[in-house]
Amino acid sequence: MHDKLIEKLIKAEEKRQKEGLELIPSENYVSEDVLKANGSIFTNKYSEGYPGRRYYGGQEFTDAVERLAIERVCKLFKCKFANVQAHSGAPANLAVYSALLNPGDVVLGMDLSHGGHLTHGHPMTLPAKIYKFVTYKMKNPETGEIDYEDLRRVAKEFKPKIILAGFSAYSRTLDYKKFVEIAHEVGAITMADMAHIAGLIAAGVLRNPFDDGFDIITSTTHKTLRGPRGGIILTRENEEIAKKIDKAIFPGIQGGPHMHTIAAKAVAFGEAITPKYKKYARQILKNAKAMEEVFRKNKIRMIGGGTDNHLILADVFGSLGVTGKEAQTVLDEVGITLNMNTIAGDTRKPMDPSGIRFGTPAITTRGFKEKDCKYVAELMIKTLKNKDDKKVKESVHKEIKKLAKKFPIPKKFV
Repeated sequence: MHDKLIEKLIKAEEKRQKEGLELIPSENYVSEDVLKANGSIFTNKYSEGYPGRRYYGGQEFTDAVERLAIERVCKLFKCKFANVQAHSGAPANLAVYSALLNPGDVVLGMDLSHGGHLTHGHPMTLPAKIYKFVTYKMKNPETGEIDYEDLRRVAKEFKPKIILAGFSAYSRTLDYKKFVEIAHEVGAITMADMAHIAGLIAAGVLRNPFDDGFDIITSTTHKTLRGPRGGIILTRENEEIAKKIDKAIFPGIQGGPHMHTIAAKAVAFGEAITPKYKKYARQILKNAKAMEEVFRKNKIRMIGGGTDNHLILADVFGSLGVTGKEAQTVLDEVGITLNMNTIAGDTRKPMDPSGIRFGTPAITTRGFKEKDCKYVAELMIKTLKNKDDKKVKESVHKEIKKLAKKFPIPKKFV
């Protein structure tokens, strides 16, 4: 590479990823094939429009790539229509709102402090400046149970146009049938933001919202799907909704699609169709349960009481007297990467909250099994309990390096 400064930084990041353990539940490692497609010659091509309906010439191969991505993702999620042009999860959600709502219309989604996402109505976001968001919460943060009766009450009071199921920091299972029942009662469209668990749904290890009658699914293509950074919007069967979503993406909120990323998405979707991927997804859940067991034995409070998916949200301030920010920093020092996170009823500020969020997709990609994940959880707790002990942190760091060497990042997934 001619730009030596950028080359140096790329190599430094590669070294960091190789020598540390990635526990951020929204991150993963992609295959060499995904990387090649994402860095391919398709980055040169402008392809405004959709296959067979472009505004530029020279689209023979871009059309083929996009059609293949659509075909594969529809097969994965058992739906009829897909938009694979969304640049990420946030614009995917914005596009659905734009397609189906008028300014001032109501969306009912999960409260951010109870596990929801910024794009589900945080006042700082663009959607919240255009539409009205109302929220539902957990009935009991100790079990993670959603308060469906309150959800029904809020839906009847505010008559939302969209009822949104989905999360970024929720570790239990949603009852999709109840969402659909309530939506039918008030005449709402059902939308599931499955960015975190899309790969687990695709593999069949978690329930598909479409099987319970949801209308729309949005997702990122990284995280558990193990693809490039991007977004998708899936429509179960309503062609009218699908057409509105396509128009909302282009020309509504985006210009030319990133064809190199769509090529990489197609590769990742192809990998996710394989039996090997299904085995990988099952192991993600087993590994998360193994880490849950260690945290429970050490009497560290977990929001929701544990996990049914790939992530755990732990109250380290309440359990260990360590803030989320302190935990994130000290674990970074020993080679474990995760993120600080607010918890339900948090009295601390978002940039220095009470909790941490961590998960198993990336270390499972490296080949970790239950006993390895238990050991990582033990090392995490040991570090947090001895956050000011330099010798303890040095010894933990050595163990993390050993694990990273034992389980190198794979290049091929199929």
